[in-house]
Amino acid sequence: MTKNDDTLLDYGRLIDEAMHNIVKKALLLVAEHGLPGDHHFYISFLTEAPGVMIGEDLKKKYPDEMTIVVQHQYWDLEIEEDRFSVVLSFDNVKQNLTIPFHSITSFADPSVRFGLQFRRSGSEEEVEDGDEGTKPPAPTSGKGSKSKAKSKAKETSNSNNVVTLDSFRKK
Repeated sequence: MTKNDDTLLDYGRLIDEAMHNIVKKALLLVAEHGLPGDHHFYISFLTEAPGVMIGEDLKKKYPDEMTIVVQHQYWDLEIEEDRFSVVLSFDNVKQNLTIPFHSITSFADPSVRFGLQFRRSGSEEEVEDGDEGTKPPAPTSGKGSKSKAKSKAKETSNSNNVVTLDSFRKK
């Protein structure tokens, strides 16, 4: 390894792995105990990512990215080491979805104004400072009107849960 070899410390990848672990642990808690209080999740993911399994009708409707809502009506939430699966209702038709953690682009729980934004799978670009995950995506499934969801997204985007490390860096 040379001194200029920057592949060893890919901080963006390390951060994404840590944040995927947060999503995994939150889903594990929900699978064990259910969703407490007003908690609910918006989870966006790349529909063409390796390992994603969704119905063909959903792939046609959302060819690139899709957002699901885990709130009132979800069934069979199962979490594995590298993915989770859940049954959700789309237009009153239950569909099984399998979503690898690496395909997730954002995760939000608007009830506590919490959100995570991931780098696009395979992307070399880093998220710009100040853009890390405070804004939840607009839902494509779940209970409630679109205007209510937009209101929640706008409300959440006004908060800033991002800690910058600039003040701690040596200049």
